[in-house]
Amino acid sequence: MADRKIKIFIYASNIIMSVLFIIPLLWMVVSSLKPENQIFADLGSIKSLLPTNITFDNYIKAFNRIPMMKYLFNSLFYVSVIGISGLGVNSLCGYALAKLNFKGKSVILTVIIALMIVPFESIVMPLYFVVNGLSWVNTWLALIVPFIANCFSIFMFRQFFMDIPNELLESAAMDGSSPLKTFLKIVIPLSGPVFATVFILDFISHWGDFMWPILVTTGESLRNIQLGIQTFFTLPPIFYGQIMATLTFTTLPIVVIFLLLQKYYVQGITSTGIKG
Repeated sequence: MADRKIKIFIYASNIIMSVLFIIPLLWMVVSSLKPENQIFADLGSIKSLLPTNITFDNYIKAFNRIPMMKYLFNSLFYVSVIGISGLGVNSLCGYALAKLNFKGKSVILTVIIALMIVPFESIVMPLYFVVNGLSWVNTWLALIVPFIANCFSIFMFRQFFMDIPNELLESAAMDGSSPLKTFLKIVIPLSGPVFATVFILDFISHWGDFMWPILVTTGESLRNIQLGIQTFFTLPPIFYGQIMATLTFTTLPIVVIFLLLQKYYVQGITSTGIKG
């Protein structure tokens, strides 16, 4: 009986938390489909969450006001390149820390863990000076290269790879397989969940980039979707219906990627616990 009450409490708590998270998203989507004056007229009542007088004018006007598809492509391109490149670099590093024996491995792991707590804001200006010194400002390299290697991603890969039986790798080595071939042929096929998890986390993290792109992009050619959204706040008049339409549109890629990879994401999160 006690276990049943605990389960009911957990389910009820999850439902309440889900509703609290969904309501702002629902309000955003519904508001994007309403005329501008009705958005504020319905505030404070249940009508604010109900799609009445549906219109797509906000979407049409938003697309006419800024080059939405160009900004969206820019974001998708550089975030995807960071995610895919990071999978290769960070997984190899995590594999080396988990399964290879070499001098200084524990020191490197300690440094990686320590760097995880360093906020990006504390290194943004030194990083900008480096990028500027390399003449990378207003190039794809400035948006992509500094973020391919990621300490948290390396740590997640390392934790996942620690659970792969050493006997598998030793058998491959006895058959003449090199460490890289073993990684490609044995480790990667077993590691779908952690690859999906790391990609989702990297994608979400960089999809919302604002401070770094505004520092290293000087024109519209490389502007991402987050900078594009700011146009609606900096160039009057401000229309909140168009802002909601833009936010709804830019949320779709994250939702789609999460829905496609959520099965592997849950498996990856549950299988990368803190281990020694």
